[in-house]
Amino acid sequence: MRNDFKKFKRIVVKVGTSTLTHGNGQLNLERMERIVRELSDLHNQDKEVLLVSSGAIGTGANRMGLKKVPRTLPEKQALAAIGQGALMHMYEKIFAEYGKTVAQVLLTREDLNERLRYLNATNTFLAILNMNVIPIINENDTVAVDEIKFGDNDMLSTMIAGLVDADLLIILSDVDGLYDQDPRVHKDAQLQSEVYEITDNMEENSANKGIAFSSGGMLTKLKGARVCMTAGIPLVIANSSEINVIRRVIAGEKLGTLFVPREEKMQARKKWIAFGTVPHGKIVVDAGAETALLMKGKSLLASGVVEAKGDFGRGTVVAVISAQGQEIARGMANYSAEEISRIAGKKSADIEKILGEKDYDEVIHRDNLCIKC
Repeated sequence: MRNDFKKFKRIVVKVGTSTLTHGNGQLNLERMERIVRELSDLHNQDKEVLLVSSGAIGTGANRMGLKKVPRTLPEKQALAAIGQGALMHMYEKIFAEYGKTVAQVLLTREDLNERLRYLNATNTFLAILNMNVIPIINENDTVAVDEIKFGDNDMLSTMIAGLVDADLLIILSDVDGLYDQDPRVHKDAQLQSEVYEITDNMEENSANKGIAFSSGGMLTKLKGARVCMTAGIPLVIANSSEINVIRRVIAGEKLGTLFVPREEKMQARKKWIAFGTVPHGKIVVDAGAETALLMKGKSLLASGVVEAKGDFGRGTVVAVISAQGQEIARGMANYSAEEISRIAGKKSADIEKILGEKDYDEVIHRDNLCIKC
């Protein structure tokens, strides 16, 4: 698959706080210049480039002389407001040296949570790219609260890759890629060149966070990789300290870890259901329904439902949970939580008698159901 990278047209690159700053929180200008030069050169090859950049809060903290980011949300939001302008000013200055125009795009989870706003965001990005402009994207930390945060720009970058139907996502970090165990603890740890499936054991071994000014770590990258693999988008995690790292990855060199996606790209509607919105409730299913969903690609019927959790209405995206408590799918519910509770375990033929009407035979139709990898 790496040999195909050079043919790819639309590329998303994510750079983290650890890439953009020194250990003391100051901007690493030499590395920023190298990344901007590589992205500009890609752009010169008629490739479409999108940059997802962290660093606003860390830059703001450094401007205020803080040694670490404070814990309270208002303080973080204030630092984001201070740092975002300084960060964009530096990007604009360096990109301009290579004759490139950039656009700042700030997003919150809420911007993608509604289908119409999700589509509007897609159209905006496509318009920016059609203008031959490089969008620089960050989470809008100044207004985001816990309920509408992406959680980390690793996840934001995967959302953007899905939003614009990217051909490739490259996440640059301070690590070489995914190891089979923590290389800081185990000297014999082996770098994984290619990953075809993300296991629970991988996530358990990747729970450590990064530097003091960053919000992520390998765990958030694995969660993002799961999204990309499901959506059919290849993802590479590589070390930003490697010289010409972006050029070498796109040339097909075996740098970092490649997360190999499934062959088919997900339909746009299912992509939004799976990744563009937060589930607003849960539907617990029995073993028979789990098999029907995972192995046979069937719709979810009332007979396979054990219970509904939460307070949600018709048309809401919900998580489908196995009897063991694992999320196995997400889908758009045809009935409300209260209605599903009443028809749980019943046959489809009985729905009208129980509810007084039957608009759908299925609790979730397979066309509105996304199986989780």
